[in-house]
Amino acid sequence: MIRVLLVDDQALIRAGFRALIEAEDDLSVVAEAANGVEAVALAARHRPDVALVDIQMPVLDGIEATRRIAADPSLAATRVVILTNYGIDEHVYAGLRAGATGFLVKDTEPADLLHGIRVAARGDALLSPAITRRLISEYTSRLPRAGRAATLDVLTNREREVMALAARGLSNDDIAARMVISVATAKTHVSRAMTKLHARDRAQLVVLAYETGLVTPTP
Repeated sequence: MIRVLLVDDQALIRAGFRALIEAEDDLSVVAEAANGVEAVALAARHRPDVALVDIQMPVLDGIEATRRIAADPSLAATRVVILTNYGIDEHVYAGLRAGATGFLVKDTEPADLLHGIRVAARGDALLSPAITRRLISEYTSRLPRAGRAATLDVLTNREREVMALAARGLSNDDIAARMVISVATAKTHVSRAMTKLHARDRAQLVVLAYETGLVTPTP
């Protein structure tokens, strides 16, 4: 059972999400929060698999709530998905930097929302290949060069190669086919790269690939 925390200051939206989620056999809502402070406290109490977090909220906004959840060692298994009304914008970039696994637009189709929760619970980045390329390209184009100084010396050549392919939006299956290795091996390389670089999940690994200059944005 995938356990979900709903975080939104609008009760009607939370009620709609709850009804949709709890109609599924493999999903359940463990708690609801109306602001970021409540979100952090309820996350610590219930340790959900996925937290759906709105950006604009009173008391403490969704970005800071995401940062605090991601920084809590006891919540290492909790994946935060940012909810936004605006699609790709500055808030999404900030959310990914704060530790979010990905983002969903609030008016997304119900089936896509449910799929997104399941994807996030698996620890995968909630970004399609096309969205990944656009998002990260736009994000990194705003970074000063000094912001890309992190080192990749701890990685093997294979791990760097896999990291670069992941940053281009390839799935583990795609990476395995490209490198002529098994899917399990591709997944292992991705996991080791995340561990060595202290990346919370695949989304942060992708961001690091661009920040360090391993991959450069394409026009």
